[in-house]
Amino acid sequence: MWPWQPLCLRLLRASRRVPGTQPALGYSSWKARQSSPAQMDERDRCTTVCHEDAAAANKHLANRGEKKTVICIEGNIASGKTTCLEHFAKNSSIEVLTEPVFKWRNVRGHNPLGLMYQDASRWGMTLQTYVQLTMLDQHTRPMVRWKVLLLMRQKLTSQTKTLPVRMMERSIHSAKHIFVENLYRSGKMPEVDYAVLTEWFEWILKNLDVSVDLIVYLQTSPETCYDRLKRRCREEEKVIPMQYLEAIHQLYEEWLIKQTLFKVAAPVLVLPADQDTRTMIEKYEENRDRILTSCNGQQCL
Repeated sequence: MWPWQPLCLRLLRASRRVPGTQPALGYSSWKARQSSPAQMDERDRCTTVCHEDAAAANKHLANRGEKKTVICIEGNIASGKTTCLEHFAKNSSIEVLTEPVFKWRNVRGHNPLGLMYQDASRWGMTLQTYVQLTMLDQHTRPMVRWKVLLLMRQKLTSQTKTLPVRMMERSIHSAKHIFVENLYRSGKMPEVDYAVLTEWFEWILKNLDVSVDLIVYLQTSPETCYDRLKRRCREEEKVIPMQYLEAIHQLYEEWLIKQTLFKVAAPVLVLPADQDTRTMIEKYEENRDRILTSCNGQQCL
């Protein structure tokens, strides 16, 4: 089965639930354009309005009726995201989604992640296209059913209004604003590739629900990340130089601290993360309520 099939089926089903909608392109729409300029202008205006309405309906239906709190753990490579996620995964009612690195390492026998680190100019677009797809799936997939049922049971014994919590390692937003942006700035991604990925990203924002309620930024120095990187010895990461970590750090600072790079999708909680694992776990416990309470101050867990 193609890895993208479940997501495509969800989008197709969503579009079919919108009365009166049809694909935007096709022979009939092309043939209809063989009209006078005045008719074409009027038809284009009507088509634009119809498509905007359909997009709004599709966005609602893609995650129909499922309300949840989405928390994204962001940070540089080796900033401690996995440790953070593992800590909160101990709470049985939190759904934790790590980055789907296993997919990036094996697409029908190919390793686009490893290829990108070896030759970013050749394979950057290939990897980032697939990263954008797999992160979209992370955002839009239904909550694990048993976790939702567990939360419903907890509601019966509590007066506190609660929502299911999904905690993700990074997001579709950082995939675009950090890693695609870095490839483009460093001259390893042609402008046409950058433009295509941007068009895809903006379509996703407009048509699908990839909203985030809180971003937890693990602010770590490039030097600390480089040291951790060398100690954990992952195969693809052996070729990552200090300069790459410095570039990723700079982009994160511009995006989440200075907020001058792109619009930030959610409130940001900054946690300095240069300390050892034990100290960081204590810090996560100290900030548990701040992390798990969002949505306009409404307690979510």
